Amino acid sequence: MDPLILSVDLGTTSIKLAIIDKHGRIVATATREYVLKTEQASYVECSEETYWNAFTGGLAELLETIGKQKEAIRVLGISAQGETLFFLDEKGKSLRDAIVWMDNRAENESAELREKFTDEVCYKTTGQVQFDPCWPAAKVLWVKKNQPDIFKKTKTFALIEDWFIYRLTGQMVTEGSLITSTVYWNLITKKWWPEMLAYLGITEQQLPRIMEPGEKVAVITREVAASLGLNNDIMVCTGALDQAAGAIGVGNICEGRFSENIGAALAICAPVSKPLFDPNRRMPLHYFGIPDMYMLHTFTTGGMAIKWFRDSFCDLEISVAALSGKSAYSIMDEEVALVPPGSDGLVALPHLSGSMAPDVNARAKGVFYGFTMKHGKPHFIRAIMESIGYIIRRNIEALENAGLRVSELRSLGGGSKSPLWNQIKADIIGKPLVTIKCSEAACLGAAILAGTAIGMFDSIEKACASMAEEKARFMPDANNRSAYDTGYEDYKQLFSDLNGMFEKTYRQ
Repeated sequence: MDPLILSVDLGTTSIKLAIIDKHGRIVATATREYVLKTEQASYVECSEETYWNAFTGGLAELLETIGKQKEAIRVLGISAQGETLFFLDEKGKSLRDAIVWMDNRAENESAELREKFTDEVCYKTTGQVQFDPCWPAAKVLWVKKNQPDIFKKTKTFALIEDWFIYRLTGQMVTEGSLITSTVYWNLITKKWWPEMLAYLGITEQQLPRIMEPGEKVAVITREVAASLGLNNDIMVCTGALDQAAGAIGVGNICEGRFSENIGAALAICAPVSKPLFDPNRRMPLHYFGIPDMYMLHTFTTGGMAIKWFRDSFCDLEISVAALSGKSAYSIMDEEVALVPPGSDGLVALPHLSGSMAPDVNARAKGVFYGFTMKHGKPHFIRAIMESIGYIIRRNIEALENAGLRVSELRSLGGGSKSPLWNQIKADIIGKPLVTIKCSEAACLGAAILAGTAIGMFDSIEKACASMAEEKARFMPDANNRSAYDTGYEDYKQLFSDLNGMFEKTYRQ
């Protein structure tokens, strides 16, 4: 029986699991969604048991689907959301709910760190363009100030991948692609940043041991294997930040390529062979999922804006989908196709949870501008789709201004499943957009890393060449360029003009 890889994508609102063979084919998948706690403005949390129950429930479904093939699982690979922070006691149990990456409560703490260290030092040390409330350093400082008992009892400050590996193996380890945006790790030395740790009041002993992405950690413990119904000889490997894993999964592993991922967030990733700092300090620099490579990477509100609109205003489409067997999103696409490029002048800002690089504003909000009596629901949906395309174009321009030429886009995530949206993005950006056959790019990337770690593949490059097979290529339509150039300029001006209003209405 050919060896199989169990791949786990620890996402923002769901956990996805996939069994993948050595050819990149998905044998089976399972998904478990969960609801995040948002009990106060800017607060986003989730309990460790919510994550673990989602994993165990999804795994049980997966194992039932594959039956005896579970005996062929040799290794477990991980793709993980960044910045979600756990506070663990001496037994590895959470002292409080994890603070999710999109949580923005630490506004005052990020300002304090900025005053102490400056954004320029932050960028040159960590690759992050400025101190931000969502970075774990600010979250640690917030807990220190507001929940001192929790802070004092914390033995380990861990991110979600670290915690997950610990639950499986008993080993507390981490890797560079995940910890870049903690802003307490030095991107250049690949060691913890001692001055930052001292200011936060934590030590290296309270942080996981640093490994490389895609490196063997340990086999799953017998107790956990028995409870999960798995063999106890499955090797668990370090994984990669979900966006790095997704980039690897679509074959975006060399300079000149650019991947965009529309899931709950919109994330972009451009690999580079050595550290490349943006002279305009707009594009964050991260460690990549391949050792000794880096990536220009950022994220902002993405698919959650479309999901919010669907859930708030598309009851009819949801009902028709339930009766027809189609997805509500595909029905929405059919409606959007009847709206001309540029949405008849309607412009959207999709920033439901602030805006990240290159237009950083944690206080940014969602906006629709320019609607009139002629605009209907499909216009609003298309305007959101176009606004995501404009954000991607802004990021590509920032990359090229930093000296990195982008020749094509690779698309992954839920947004890549829409041919209509793919064509809109290609038209806005003016470059070819490629999708791959595997529908779960992050899981595939994690599988490539894990499989390479145990010797299933000779190299990541060879694995990508055989596994990340092209599905479709969307070429830009020059006939739509003028409408999108106008829409793009309107988007940029609207965001700029509203910055003052975002400040004024932040607490409302």
